[in-house]
Amino acid sequence: MKRTDKLITIFLLPAYLCLLLSCKKDFLDTKPNKALLVPETLADLRALLDNAQVFNQSPALFNNADGDTWVNDAGFNGYFLEQERGSYTWAADIFGTEAAGDWNVPYQQVFYANIVLEGLDKLPADTAGAAERNAVRGTALFHRAFALYNLAQEFTLPYNPGTANTDPGIPIRLNSDVNEKVGRGSVAGTYRQILQDLLKARMFLPATVNYKTRPGTAAAFAMLARVYLSMSDYGHAGSYADSCLQLSPALLNYNSYSTTATRPFPRALPNSNNEVLFYSTALSYTFTGSASPTVADSLLYRSYADNDLRKVLFFRTLSPGFKFKGNYAGIIAYFSGIATDEMYLTRAECLAREGKKDAAMAGLNTLLSTRWRPGTYVPYSAATADEALALILNERRKELTARGTRWADLRRLNSDARFAVMLTRKVRGNTYTLEPGSKRYAYPIPKEEVQLSGIAQNER
Repeated sequence: MKRTDKLITIFLLPAYLCLLLSCKKDFLDTKPNKALLVPETLADLRALLDNAQVFNQSPALFNNADGDTWVNDAGFNGYFLEQERGSYTWAADIFGTEAAGDWNVPYQQVFYANIVLEGLDKLPADTAGAAERNAVRGTALFHRAFALYNLAQEFTLPYNPGTANTDPGIPIRLNSDVNEKVGRGSVAGTYRQILQDLLKARMFLPATVNYKTRPGTAAAFAMLARVYLSMSDYGHAGSYADSCLQLSPALLNYNSYSTTATRPFPRALPNSNNEVLFYSTALSYTFTGSASPTVADSLLYRSYADNDLRKVLFFRTLSPGFKFKGNYAGIIAYFSGIATDEMYLTRAECLAREGKKDAAMAGLNTLLSTRWRPGTYVPYSAATADEALALILNERRKELTARGTRWADLRRLNSDARFAVMLTRKVRGNTYTLEPGSKRYAYPIPKEEVQLSGIAQNER
């Protein structure tokens, strides 16, 4: 196959993705034609990984389910997809017969990451290309872990050390053979694979990258911190957050940006936003669109002080409320990647949980001092570690709104009575609730996937 033909195939993958998302069959059943994917060189493999329309997208439905947004009945009726309405009300059946992008896209990422890893093993040894070979391997491992983590947050129960070995996980595919039958395994096994991939990735990834769409060492540390935090392993989470910040401590000064701009923050691509460690955007749905009537939860909006610049940089007026605008992608699509502000908050939380309240408050104040109008920020202090923890968690919600992290935080924090939250919606005269510990924190596996593969469905 000529090189031109190969690269055409590689760069036509976005069109293939669109076909996958528009059809009713799920990705694991579509059986991609591997004969079309024959990367033969290291450059081919890199080109495959650099396809941002494949690898730099993330599930988004939990943004509609995490309690940080509200929509009126007219807006709810205007949602284009049943899964948008179902996720908003935590319905028993969310996807119905619709294509499940939140399932299909991550599994497509896993498939192509496996193609790259297999391709690397087939390449002849090339000492001159050792650094790039390592970077490509690390990138593929990172992408696979990122995809599996996102799937776990939506389609498995929260990690519980007491039940993780028996709670159903997700199908883990470690090769590109789509005909291979793969069971669900356990939640423990799912997280074990995610961590293994990330721990390997950090050994191969470069310290610096030219494009935010490519992960570097700091992004691997940050992702390890995120995964361990979701497991409530605060020792490891804090350690990796600190390792990340040792490499990349940059914070934006919010006083440098226009509060009246439609999109106040610089585009993350190629390298304009110094906080962004890894670039990804949430899949597009009606509720994420700029014209959507979906607005911020009123209590969340009112929790920002008047001198807190996040109140005007994150939101714009959209009657009857306030619409989120402050995403780090710098475009319409919601940012769903990883940034240093998240790591400051993760490290501070873990320090507070270790009883190191002063260090925790110092880290939180470092972050927040860049978020307020000049001369108005009064540094936080806390009398106890528990008080520090409560302050940090409150600021975490405010700082990371619309990033997709709130859902994962609810899942882990609901096991602690101090921070457990019952979510409530009122839609078309009906009241819906999502209680702490509910099995509806695990979305249903798409029906057709269950029927075709025989894997067990989640209890709802």
